[in-house]
Amino acid sequence: MRPVLVYTLLRVVLFAVTFGVLYLLGLQNLLVLIVVSFLVSGIVSYVLLSKQRDAMSARLSGRLNRSKPHDD
Repeated sequence: MRPVLVYTLLRVVLFAVTFGVLYLLGLQNLLVLIVVSFLVSGIVSYVLLSKQRDAMSARLSGRLNRSKPHDD
């Protein structure tokens, strides 16, 4: 469960940092600020967090493959 937690935590941190930077740059409308922060942090996480995303994906797919009952 650790890779899932690390990836999620890093995504939340990226969102918070993006939110803070955009707020400090003068974006005051809350709805626009949230939407733009979500989009920018998503793009940044796609580039910067690929290693963590791959680890999370491997962990989740391993768990899903292990828990399937075999009906032969």
